[in-house]
Amino acid sequence: MPTYVMLTRLSPDAMRSPESLGELEREAMRSIRSSCEGVEWLHSWAVLGGCDYLDVFEARDQETAMKVSTIVRTFGHATTEVWGIVEWKRFKELVQQLPGAGGLVKQR
Repeated sequence: MPTYVMLTRLSPDAMRSPESLGELEREAMRSIRSSCEGVEWLHSWAVLGGCDYLDVFEARDQETAMKVSTIVRTFGHATTEVWGIVEWKRFKELVQQLPGAGGLVKQR
């Protein structure tokens, strides 16, 4: 299944108290589970910097990942960025399949 990274920045109105933040998370995850079949959450981090959170999840396709992003934006009054990602080992395998790629990507 494809893997996606989502960066989220909540609006100041969404973070009124620690309790409201927990409820916001529960409601958003409930909606994602019921509306986005097959999504598997892999990791979540709070982030210092331009965004509040970084989440990594798997979804069966890009449209499902877009649904996840839309749900998070709706519940958190948030902005999101979603990026498709490929694990480094798999990326190297793909690059080696390119014409003339012999030794293009060195082993790490």
